This record gives sequence, structure tokens and C-alpha cells, in this order.
Amino acid sequence: MSDGSFFQRDRDWQPAALTPQYKTSLKRSPTHALLSMDSSISERTGPTFNQNMLGELDNDLVLNYAKDGELPVGERIIVQGRVLDENARPVPGVLLEFWQANAGGRYRHKKDGYLAPLDPNFGGCGRTISAADGSYAFRSIKPGPYPWPNGVNDWRPSHIHFSLFGSGFAQRLITQMYFEGDPLIWKCPIVSMIPNKGGIEQLIARIDMNATMPMDAIAYRFDIVLRGRRSTMFENRLEGN
Repeated sequence: MSDGSFFQRDRDWQPAALTPQYKTSLKRSPTHALLSMDSSISERTGPTFNQNMLGELDNDLVLNYAKDGELPVGERIIVQGRVLDENARPVPGVLLEFWQANAGGRYRHKKDGYLAPLDPNFGGCGRTISAADGSYAFRSIKPGPYPWPNGVNDWRPSHIHFSLFGSGFAQRLITQMYFEGDPLIWKCPIVSMIPNKGGIEQLIARIDMNATMPMDAIAYRFDIVLRGRRSTMFENRLEGN
């Protein structure tokens, strides 16, 4: 990156834009050949974020929607890790936003038609900013799997969505995190779009007993790599990151 640009993406590592087994990609995939363009100064610099923009409970999904004296239902978890570049250098000041379904597999969204009940004490979204060493952490409830109208009997594994704004707009990343040991990962049409098993395993958070809070919450470690040949998967789209 001596010229001020970010690492180039590896198209063979990332999912293809058109993957028929994931029906939504039929409408999202480009209809014309891709064009290669140099990143602009504005794409390499900014946006910038600081802790002053965060609320006290923004990174605590257990409490940030709960009513007084009540708590959401489900397995309490801690998700923590580091945001890095391709050379394993920390990327500080990254805004991480995350959203997820509740323990029953339902999102707090008006278009979610799954029959699982809403949890009145769980909102399912939050945010935080990476520290000087690239570290981040938040507390939540482990989301449940849910069916989706892709195939006759397709189910999404338990997962958490991430949106990241790096040190420049060209590092924009939207991805999903899965949980170690979930058998549905290997049956999911979205996951199967990733052509490399190493890329899939990069999306799986591992149990971290050293960070677990005894008698409280199981911890999972999820490191995220921005840009480059082995960047964390950007869902099924070719723009961003």
C-alpha cells in the first residue's frame, strides 16, 4: 500500500456475484462486464469515528432494549476479536455495526414473517468502535436458526450480521459471522457460494474459553480482515471491501 491504495481483492477468494443456488443473487448480479477503477482520495480517507458517538449500552444487546428488571431470553454470549488488514496490522477507529435474530430465530423487522415470537426485551442491534489495537467486543444473545424461502427446506444457520467502516470508504465491509459446531453452516446455500473452504472457516467464530464469563456468558472470537487477497467475505456482492 505504498502508493496510498488499499490491497486489491482476490476475485477467486470471494463469492461469485451470480450463484443460482442462492435465488436472490439472480437479481443482484451485474448484467455488464465489471470495470476496474483506481480508488479516489475520498475513498482512501475517512470516514472517521470516535467513542463520543456511542451510547452507554450500544455494545450490550442484552441490556440495550430490555425493560427495567427484565432480560431477553436465550443463551448469553460475548463476541470479541480484532479488526486487521492483510498484513495482520490492527485497524483502529473502525465503526462496527451488528444486527441479528433473537434466540427463536426472528428479527425485529416488520417484514419478518417467521412464526417464532418476538422477544419484548431484545432489539437485536448495536454498534461499537475498534480500539487502538484493533480489538472490539460486544455482549448479546445467541441467535436461533430460521427457515427462509429459497429452496423447499432451506434454513439459515445461527448468525450475526456485521457492517464495518474502515479507515477509508474503500474498506467498506458487510459480512456474517457463524458459530463453531453448527451443522447448518455446511448446508446453507449462501455459505456454499464461497469457493474456498478456508474462506468459509474465516466466517466461523470459535469458542474462546479464556474470554468466557463463568456462570454468565460463553465467548466467541471473530477476527475480521479488511481488503486484500484473504479479506473476510463480503456476502455475495462484488462491491465494497
